[in-house]
Amino acid sequence: MIKPLAKVLLTFIIFSQYAFAQDAVTEPEKYTAHNKGKFYIYYGGNRESYSKSDINFSGDGYNFTLHDVKAQDKPKGWTIDYVNPTRMTIPQTNFRVGYFISDHYNISIGFDHMKYVMTTDQFANMNGYIDLPQDQSGAVFNGIYNNVPKQLTKDFLEYEHTDGLNYVNLEIARVDDLLKLCKVANNSDIFQLNITEGVGGGVLYPRTNTTLMGKQRHDEFHISGFGVSAKAGINLTFFKHYFIQGELKGGYINMPDVRTTYAGIDRASQHFMFLERIITFGGIFKI
Repeated sequence: MIKPLAKVLLTFIIFSQYAFAQDAVTEPEKYTAHNKGKFYIYYGGNRESYSKSDINFSGDGYNFTLHDVKAQDKPKGWTIDYVNPTRMTIPQTNFRVGYFISDHYNISIGFDHMKYVMTTDQFANMNGYIDLPQDQSGAVFNGIYNNVPKQLTKDFLEYEHTDGLNYVNLEIARVDDLLKLCKVANNSDIFQLNITEGVGGGVLYPRTNTTLMGKQRHDEFHISGFGVSAKAGINLTFFKHYFIQGELKGGYINMPDVRTTYAGIDRASQHFMFLERIITFGGIFKI
């Protein structure tokens, strides 16, 4: 009686192990089950908003500050320039390359090509002085200013970072599969809904276009300061490798060394908050 029972038990164990092995062969682990070791790359566009800013201008014969200056971005709308290699710096763009160091965390380097345009003809309170030689065109603005409302006309000042307000930054971000997190579905190689959040920091490398009191503009790329930022976004991944990602990204920019004119000592300085709304398209893969 014992021997037949042992044979039945042994047969059941062998069959169970065989069936488990078959399941492992027929149902391999999904590609999207793990992110560690994957690279990603994305490219897209943005819109920006900026807080008001105090801007100081200094040089030979002048030093003054304009308070609560307003600025906006310079959108191009949906245009072929986004994919035209000779015109890709004209729209406002975002580019990023990253690597997953674990299933949830990635590090990346990116380039946020924003645009900052001071609002022309606005009024701003002005403090400081202008004392230029009488043979210079800017001498018409000579005087001592003590909280004086000043209209920022084109003959006095045009000020913009339009090629652009370039934020070159490193980020660390976390990614979670929202469907798996909510136990709605397991990881799928067809569709994923991810949430992402991260922090970063980097340098500002703008090409500033400034016309200040008729002086010759500098208009060349120059490392002008630093920025820090935080972001949150939604990622839709399709067929394992392709995704659309929307982000809100905000932060602080401090630029103490903005080149304004070709005169060696002429500088501007400012700091402000920014908010980006970003849409990108990308891919994720293993090498």
